[in-house]
Amino acid sequence: MGEVNAGGALDRREVVKTLLTGRKNLLVVTGLGSPSYDVMAAGDHDNNYYLWAAMGSAAMVGLGLATAKPDHSVLVVTGDGEMLMGMGALATIATRRPANLTIAVLDNGHFGETGMQVSHAGMGVHLDKVAQSCGFGWTREIRDMAGVEDLRTRVSSRDGVKLATIKVKAENPPRLLPPRDGVYVKNRFRAALGHAPI
Repeated sequence: MGEVNAGGALDRREVVKTLLTGRKNLLVVTGLGSPSYDVMAAGDHDNNYYLWAAMGSAAMVGLGLATAKPDHSVLVVTGDGEMLMGMGALATIATRRPANLTIAVLDNGHFGETGMQVSHAGMGVHLDKVAQSCGFGWTREIRDMAGVEDLRTRVSSRDGVKLATIKVKAENPPRLLPPRDGVYVKNRFRAALGHAPI
């Protein structure tokens, strides 16, 4: 099949920083690896829920959070490899239709955490079209910063479930590790939402 769709030209750190500009009470769930580092690089926040050792789960955690907190906008920031691992989640999310959930897939067309092998997205799988066929109300493939800005404004609209595939460069910027203590991250996140630690 070959590299027919391998990434794009956008800088992943600039993309994530733009998406999180003026975030207010936005709740953010990160996929494994680079998306967590990108969100951390944009600035740690009590409303960031970093996933560790949960490959393929970011979208479903986002669904649970969006369902539990319908008065908050929820943004899942994940990569193409992680989303491919949890692709079945797209059908479940589409049938639940959480109006406050947006999934931003940073698509570099590669499995960045395991050696930059070409991913299925890099071989032509369009995750935005998969989401569209599942029934997402709004999907896009984004290749420029104007599209990223448009997505940023849509995140807070809470007018229907959304997914954007954002075509970023196939590179591994320096890792900026967020907190890795899962209990700490969970309790900090709960406290930000007004809940007691457990």
